[in-house]
Parts: sequence; C-alpha cells; structure tokens
Amino acid sequence: MHHDTVTLDSQAKTLFEQYKDQALTNKQRLAVPVQEMPAQDPDVRRDNMEEVALGYTEAQVLIESIRCLQCANAPCVAGCPVRIDIPRFIAKAALGDFAGSIGVIKEASMLPSVCGRVCPQETQCQQTCTVGRVHKDIDKAVSIGRIERFVADWEASQGKRSVPEVGQSTGKKVGVVGSGPASMTAAADLRRAGHEVVMFEALHKCGGVLVYGIPEFRLPKRIVQEEIDTLVSMGVKIEQNFLVGRTATIDELMTRDGFDALFIGSGAGLPNFLNIPGENLVGVFSANEYLTRSNLMRAYDKAKAGTPLFDSKRVLVFGGGNVAMDAARTAVRLGAEEVSIVYRRTATEMPARREEVAHAHEEGVLFKYLHAPKEIIGNEKGKVEGVRIVLCQLGEPDASGRRSPVEIPGSDIVLACDTVIVAIGNSSNPLIEKTTKGLQVDRKGHIVVDEDTCATSIPGVYAGGDIVLGSATVILAMGQGRKAAKAMNEYLSDREHRGGSAS
Repeated sequence: MHHDTVTLDSQAKTLFEQYKDQALTNKQRLAVPVQEMPAQDPDVRRDNMEEVALGYTEAQVLIESIRCLQCANAPCVAGCPVRIDIPRFIAKAALGDFAGSIGVIKEASMLPSVCGRVCPQETQCQQTCTVGRVHKDIDKAVSIGRIERFVADWEASQGKRSVPEVGQSTGKKVGVVGSGPASMTAAADLRRAGHEVVMFEALHKCGGVLVYGIPEFRLPKRIVQEEIDTLVSMGVKIEQNFLVGRTATIDELMTRDGFDALFIGSGAGLPNFLNIPGENLVGVFSANEYLTRSNLMRAYDKAKAGTPLFDSKRVLVFGGGNVAMDAARTAVRLGAEEVSIVYRRTATEMPARREEVAHAHEEGVLFKYLHAPKEIIGNEKGKVEGVRIVLCQLGEPDASGRRSPVEIPGSDIVLACDTVIVAIGNSSNPLIEKTTKGLQVDRKGHIVVDEDTCATSIPGVYAGGDIVLGSATVILAMGQGRKAAKAMNEYLSDREHRGGSAS
C-alpha cells in the first residue's frame, strides 16, 4: 500500500502526455490504470501523527478523472447519501477546472475535504461505479473520494475558501445540539435560510467525532477547524462546554430561551463493553476514552498533553471496525511494542475499510482472527496482565448476513498484555432522552424520527446522525442534517405564514 509520491507523479505525467490530445473511447478509458494513493513510508509514520495518505498530485487527478465513463444513468450518484453530481465534478477535474469541480461538490456537501478522507466510498459511490463493475473489481472503480479530496485541498491551498451566502433574517432562532457532521450540515443550511443559529457543544472543542474519534493521521484537525470557521463566518454562534440535558434541557431551550426549533445531533458517545470479567481492571479502556485522550487532549504530545498517557507495551484491541483500526494504529504511535487486533470472525467479515486494514498491517499491527475474549486477567495490584481467549470457527450467517462465530470447546488460551482497548461500538447517551419528556426513542436509545423529515415526536424538534442511526458514516449523518434542515425551514415558514409562534 505504501506508494512513493515522486514515482507515482512521474508515471501519471507520462500517461497524461500520452492521452492529453486524444478523444478517448470508453474502451481506452477502461484501459487507463487506477492511480494509487501516495503514502508516508510505514517505518516513518509509525513514529508520527501526520497524515498517512498524502493525496493525489495534479497529474494523478487528471489521469484518474479521465477514467470516468460519464455514464448517462450515473449509478455513482445513487450511491451517494447527499447526491453529489459526481460525473459533473469529475468532468471538470479532468479539464483541470478544479474551481469548477469543487463548486459542483459544494452544491450538495459542505465537508468535501473531510468526506474525501474518511468516507467509505467503496461501499457507497464507488461500489456502484460502472468502471469497477466492468473490471469485476471494486478496487478498479474510479477513485471518486481521492478526486474529491484533491479538489477540496486545492481550494484550501489557493486561499479561496468560499463562505455560503446567508439569506435575509427571518427573525427565527434555531438551536443545534452537537457539532459533528450532521449538526454542521444542518447549521449551515439553516443559517443559509436566514435563521439565527446557535450551536451547543458539550466539549471544549467543536467537530464531534471528527475531532475526538478520528486520529490526526487520518483526518488532520486543522481541516475540521476550517469547516467550523466557515460556520462562524456565516454567523453561526457556538456555545462550548454546554451539555444539553444538564446545562439546559430541550424543554428549557424551547420555552425559556425562545428557540423556535431545535436539531439534535448529539451522536452516539456511550461506549459498549463485552460485559466479561475483568473489564474494570486498570489498563482497560474503551476506544472512545483512548482515542479522545490522544485526539482531543493530545496525549501523544507528552510535553503539552492535557491528560496523562497510559504507558502500554503489549496492547490487545477487541473489535474489527474502523474504530478498532484507529485505536490499534494510535497505540503503535504512542509507543506500544506489540499491538494486536482480536476479532471473533475472519478478515472476510471484518467491517473496517480495506485501506485502513492494509495500513495497519504495514505498521506492524497483528491480527488474531477467530479469537473471542472471555475474561480479562489481572495481577494482585488490579492491573491487566492477560486475556483468556476461546478460539472460534464460523457457523451459519446471523441476521446481518455475516457468519456467526461458534466457540470451540476446550480451545482456551491466554494472551499476555498490559492494555486492553474495547472497540465494539457505541450506544446513545441517555441524557437527552431522560431529561426530555415526550421524546420517543427505540429500545437501543436512538431517537425515533420521521424518515423523510427527521422530525421527532416533539413538534419543532428534529434529530439526525448517530443519535438516530447508531454508528453511521460521516456522509450519512450529513444527509440527515440536510434533510432535517429542509424540513425545519418548511416548518418555520408554515408557522410564519399562519401568523403564530413556531414554538
């Protein structure tokens, strides 16, 4: 997976000279090789927090863009939760019109530099790409996300970041709970419509999961801050260290503080555990805590850290998703000598992005498949010293279609470690539910909303993102923020026309 920038750029320039004056047929476009992503050398990046994937060069993006067949039915657009006009932005990129390209993306998405880095395009827009289907290989689909990242970064490098226009004041006041991708998208669309928008963030930094959950080496925090700065430039007011449900309840915001409508995008921040013996030992972390210490409080920067760092030598990470990869790769960078992913199924069933898995392998992370943790073992001081594991084999598919792990009797082993990181997903924090009378939630604590409008059971209150979907992707959360904002604008407009209060 490690690819040298200079070599890749040289190869792309040679190809560009070959193709630049030709009107290519579809057959010729299909023959153009996919452009690999330049990346930091694994031996170097193990010791730094800088971004691993370095981004396409201009020559690479020109070549990758001409691979697009410009299909009339645009199956890629159907695979995009916010319906970006993908063929149009790629066509402009192929001509070197990067300003036009980013302009097309921003018609539908305000976070292209984020989505270009962290969205699982291989299960969304690229999964339906005709080029990949013709080759019968998803890895040969047009690299839509990499092109998106390039044009977004190009715009930032030109100092031409545009601030969306704000409509004439409506006199309506709207609150947005949380500052993650769903909330950022909703806030932008609501402010565009001319409403006064106030965003409430429980932490001391804005960005939600983009800031506390995703490591710097996958998503530099300056990029998230730039998006927050755009919201502030639009006139969105932000109140940090404001925990809705404690600092003020939903009802207090609506009745006492005069908000005409609210959007709840508070995320899913309550970590799940396996509920096995030993999870309360010293050295056991939820991935949430471990990543937050590193990402938000910079535990890796020992001279300036806002939190102490647990000194780990042998780390076991339970789970097989992107968060497990993030935790394992962070542990490597924090100085652990041996880091292993412990997963109950095989590589085939593992939900993490292939690129993240490949990067973890390159960085020396070990993978222990068909291993199910049964007990965390501590020493006389209450500190972790190992995990009892039972080996598994795959049985019949479960409700999600993945084959279920079946434990093999008598196969128990003990793996030595001093740190355990549990990365098996999150649940919804029940604080808002418990302090909001009449708010309907499902058995998992997710807020129940109308599928078309994201309206909750309380008039004027809408919700989206992980608090509704569970752990979803950035772009799916953004899609809900956009849907909710549209419905909220209509709700406020209807109230205005009827001459009543929107609250």
